[in-house]
Amino acid sequence: MKIHTKKIVDQHSNFSSAWKNMLEDLLLYGLRAGADLIEIFLERSNSIGALSEQGIITNTNSHFGKGAGIRIFRGGFDSFFSTNDLSIEGLNYGLDKALSMVELSLPAQNLSHFPFQGLSDLTDYGAIKEDWLGACPSLSTSAQILLEANSHIQKQSKNTHICQGHFSRDWQEVMIAASDGTFVRDIRLHQSTILELMLTERNHQSSVARRYGTADNPADMYEWDAKASASEIYDSARVMLHAKPIEGGQMPIVIANSSGGVIFHEACGHLLETTQLVEGSTPFADSMGQKIAHESVTAVDEGISKRAFGSLSVDDEGMEPKSIVLIENGILKQFISDRSGERLTGHIRTGSGRREHYASSAASRMRNTYITAGIHTPSELIASVDKGLYCKSMGGGSVDSIGRFNFSVEEGYEIKNGQIGRPVKGATVLGDASTIMKRISMCANDLGLASGYCGSVSGNICVTVGQPHIKVDSITVGGT
Repeated sequence: MKIHTKKIVDQHSNFSSAWKNMLEDLLLYGLRAGADLIEIFLERSNSIGALSEQGIITNTNSHFGKGAGIRIFRGGFDSFFSTNDLSIEGLNYGLDKALSMVELSLPAQNLSHFPFQGLSDLTDYGAIKEDWLGACPSLSTSAQILLEANSHIQKQSKNTHICQGHFSRDWQEVMIAASDGTFVRDIRLHQSTILELMLTERNHQSSVARRYGTADNPADMYEWDAKASASEIYDSARVMLHAKPIEGGQMPIVIANSSGGVIFHEACGHLLETTQLVEGSTPFADSMGQKIAHESVTAVDEGISKRAFGSLSVDDEGMEPKSIVLIENGILKQFISDRSGERLTGHIRTGSGRREHYASSAASRMRNTYITAGIHTPSELIASVDKGLYCKSMGGGSVDSIGRFNFSVEEGYEIKNGQIGRPVKGATVLGDASTIMKRISMCANDLGLASGYCGSVSGNICVTVGQPHIKVDSITVGGT
């Protein structure tokens, strides 16, 4: 196949309306071959990173990439092919390969069944973001700020065994064109810092990690309070250094706000993505309009909170993000849906088609996902527990495909007679989404959000987790 375009663009130039003619020719060819819909995702990326260990920068890296992902829909099937060749020849080749995967090729068909009015005028969300990359601190400056955080930690204790810092800055320019007329461009920027600390003293040990990050803020590293973050992580590790092992069992727990929302994200949020509906792996498939959580629980997924890690001007299928209520007063209201999810399940798109990069096909993915604030104060939640566990900070964990989970408690405390008591270590919380969601009986009024990364079928993407303090009436706590 060879396309003769009206105007050949320079594959090394910025994405602009100059690409329109070539993309229209590619889309028209795919429709003539019999595709129901064609989507082309173009990307350029520019990333840097640094690693500090024990007060020394031990590694730096940079990555520059470009490429295209081409997806073809035909009936209930779709195909995907990616290439890092943005020339007309490279895109022609990629389109041919994607078409062949769903058994399509020319000769031409009657286009009356596949109306194509051309692409709309370019909607350029990136136009006001052109100077973001140049406004970011250099790798050298970012590394120096990272070292300052390390230094603050090491000054506070001689018991520091491991002190690490990780910094990353990811810039991305994208253009999405589809045969339904979609034609958009955007620029994205994410910066993230992780601090990790291990303290040791004789036979005692504690480990703590924290992530800090924003989207769409070139000044993020300049504005980051490295000293305050260093003090936060050190204080947590110091408290847990001599914590006593917890005695496990079935008990009520209170989970702190902000990053505590990782449990809802992992154990329930994924089960509300249409990807799970298609795979038949969610217990909530037939629960629309039914109660799946306690009436105190309302949860949303949105991509519009300013500077939140999962926010975006437009998703990776060219749709502006919507704010949707997933659960309202315990009732399941909506699923998180992308283009494929809408075609296969009937659930309308929500601006949630997301992918790590051009080599990944978009899928329904969360953005900023959190349980909303309730009517209680955190102290009221604590006071309602006679004997239980306060989870101030959650650690790592695992979740299976149907929502069964286990998460470690990084910083935890006993609750006795409605008061926070001594620190405890070795705690894990175990359960399944279908059961635990109905046991969240109280939500506080202190909603907090935290940045993170989520790995799933379309790669690792930037997300936000969150919640207020919540009380779970009964859950299995593993311990000694």
